[in-house]
Amino acid sequence: MNKKFMKNIFKINHSSKKSSARIGILKTQHGEIETPFFMPIATYGAVKTQSSNEIKELPSNILLSNTYHLYIRPGTEILEQAGGLHKFMNWNQIILTDSGGYQVYSLQGMRKITDDGVTFQSHLDGSKHHFTPEKVVDIQRSIGSDIMMMLDVCPSGDANKQKWIEALNLTTKWALRAKKHYDETEPLYGHEQIISPIVQGGTDLNLRKQSALELIDIDCDMYAIGGLAVGEPKAEMLKVVNFMDTILPKEKPRYLMGVGTPTDLVESILNGVDMFDCVIPTRNARNSQLFSFDGKINIRNAKYKNDFSPIDHNSFSLISNTYSKAYLHHLFKTNEVLGLRIATEHNLKFYIHLMAKVRQKIKDDCFEPWAKDFIKRYNNE
Repeated sequence: MNKKFMKNIFKINHSSKKSSARIGILKTQHGEIETPFFMPIATYGAVKTQSSNEIKELPSNILLSNTYHLYIRPGTEILEQAGGLHKFMNWNQIILTDSGGYQVYSLQGMRKITDDGVTFQSHLDGSKHHFTPEKVVDIQRSIGSDIMMMLDVCPSGDANKQKWIEALNLTTKWALRAKKHYDETEPLYGHEQIISPIVQGGTDLNLRKQSALELIDIDCDMYAIGGLAVGEPKAEMLKVVNFMDTILPKEKPRYLMGVGTPTDLVESILNGVDMFDCVIPTRNARNSQLFSFDGKINIRNAKYKNDFSPIDHNSFSLISNTYSKAYLHHLFKTNEVLGLRIATEHNLKFYIHLMAKVRQKIKDDCFEPWAKDFIKRYNNE
């Protein structure tokens, strides 16, 4: 394995003097991406209602897919026959895959955890599938993702301290096994794959510190913060993110998993986070909620029936200036698929543009006052 390549995946080009916000470059063999950035969710190898070319045109050169769901459908045999997920979905950019650890949380009634791994009952046909740390690495080898996540245990936000301790201990044990197997195996498709452990510990800062230090000892190229956005109060989430900034290595990328709202992203960037993913922009779009720099828009509301102004007059996006609120209101009322497509593209472009604006403000050394104003406007809407 080309260890030289793997040791130079991230470079910080600019750091704020007033916060932990920074600009960096994350390198993979499917391209480079400037941090901080947001990843659209392509759970099954597709962003709902959008084609691969439409995602490139957002523009985005990274997607997040899910190991568990791709293992269930279409399965590793099909993915290997296709030459990996990149070729299967006609995507020549970066792919990150979650490990299936989130399904430990979301499929609580359909799984059993042991020291060896986790057994899932398929949400499709009830069949049982046993995931070990090693098998999850192997599945992601079959997928061919550029960034692989280690199998972890993600407890719910209202779990007690004992559950957090158990999840932390298993996550560390599984990370050691995953790293060993990763080091002993090779990529299948000729491009290198980065692997990342996931810090757990609930909202207990001592447990978070323990988890982080144990995982730092494994010496990986990046680190993820997991187990948040699972029902805990927002203030608790931000407390953990702020604390992680003091523990995780400054020279390596930090990935906050499953977060979040526009203000969550901005507040977390102030605390040194580089990478984000969340279903909010796409899921909310399909439920008629749009994001804009003036706040959120529920396009089904009757007040938009006769509103012929653009979806977002402040938008950089052609689609947001092409169609009126009245037209999109009509599409949702008549259940036209085009409405879902327009809303999804609009929200994703908003998130991508938000990240671009954040990066420019950091480069211009004026991010903090801009962030304060942005958060105030959103929280007071």
